[in-house]
Amino acid sequence: MADQVLTETFFEQFDLHPHLAAGLADCGFTRCTPIQALTLPVALQGRDVAGQAQTGTGKTCAFLVAVMNRLLTKPAIPERQDNDPRAVILAPTRELAIQIDKDAHAIGRHTGLRFALIYGGVDYDKQRQQLRDGCDVIIATPGRLIDYFKQHVFSFRAVEATVIDEADRMFDLGFIKDVRYLLRKMPPREERQGMLFSATLSYRVLELAYEHMNQPEKLAVETENVTADRVRQQVYFPAKEEKLPLLLNLLEHCNPQRSIVFVNTRAAAERVTQRLSRHGFKVGALSGDVPQAKRQRLLERFKRGDVEVLVATDVAARGLHIPDVTHVFNYDLPQDGEDYVHRIGRTARLGAEGDAISFACDLYAMNLPDIERYIGMKIPVSGVESGWLVAPPPRAEVHRAPDDHAETAERAPAADAGKPMANKRRRRRRKPASHAASPAAHA
Repeated sequence: MADQVLTETFFEQFDLHPHLAAGLADCGFTRCTPIQALTLPVALQGRDVAGQAQTGTGKTCAFLVAVMNRLLTKPAIPERQDNDPRAVILAPTRELAIQIDKDAHAIGRHTGLRFALIYGGVDYDKQRQQLRDGCDVIIATPGRLIDYFKQHVFSFRAVEATVIDEADRMFDLGFIKDVRYLLRKMPPREERQGMLFSATLSYRVLELAYEHMNQPEKLAVETENVTADRVRQQVYFPAKEEKLPLLLNLLEHCNPQRSIVFVNTRAAAERVTQRLSRHGFKVGALSGDVPQAKRQRLLERFKRGDVEVLVATDVAARGLHIPDVTHVFNYDLPQDGEDYVHRIGRTARLGAEGDAISFACDLYAMNLPDIERYIGMKIPVSGVESGWLVAPPPRAEVHRAPDDHAETAERAPAADAGKPMANKRRRRRRKPASHAASPAAHA
């Protein structure tokens, strides 16, 4: 990425609809990021774009501005009905779709455009009714959208702009057949504007672009490194059983304001979450099987600072915009370089600085050469300080709100699991008389 996060290109230089320009001003957007400065001159002319930029550099704002300006300045087809959307934005994950919807409502607050957020896991009837009532822009994950389309809840006949965000992740998650199905049901590529954005533009992503888009212009922000320049990367080489005490000591030593610990499996997420919680951290676990409503509550608490450490599988690596994440820990090294790039992209967003600390244990160290080959650099190796392989004493007692245990230790099994119910009742009756016991004593 360029040394400066913002360019000398101003949004007011473009001929934007006044209502859209007012929304950008209200959000504090005056100067463009590099990907926005490259994209908008092309996309605002109605031409197709395949854009590449590092995560957190403003791709979402780039395509939202282009789509909204088109809808505000061009009339819809005469035969359009209320339940015929004019634009469709596809995202690979629920979290990314939700974030795009939030940004769309913020930027488009004065436009009068109607947005429909469609994703699986919640509000099936409510979302269907929203589509029946009509909208201008659909922001969706592919599976749920196909479900409603096959029920004839809405049609694609009036679609004049399509966006595919994080296209490489569509392939990774196995959604590409669904994406192709949806694109084939829309008007021909010559009759609609197409935009595709991704942190990486691989051959398979470009093939998708050239197949379903109208001579897209490939735009990429020039960069020497795949990873953000402001991320300080380092790697430790602990044994598998040494990772938990090393993580605890690093959290104590670094004192991060807000950090994410990435693991490869749900079992690892449970184990790490339990240990951090017992140590006194306000911690939350985020994995694919956490219900959507609970997932959103947890992310909001993490953004507010009520949760210090988020332990996550790769479900959280893409599309989440969580401000002020100071540290990312790869407790388990990911299996490929793309996942590594997206994980550490949760910090140092939009010019901030951050630290990415990885553990290359005996189980996952074999992934390190591929990661370094992908990012085009050797990750600096850090030596383990004396005593960091021994778990530090628990923190002082932390007073939590009544629902903190349910919301933060999401997947941790109850300490009483497997014990007779009668014993649980007796312990609850004795609890008022044992105020001196600390939480660590029951862990």
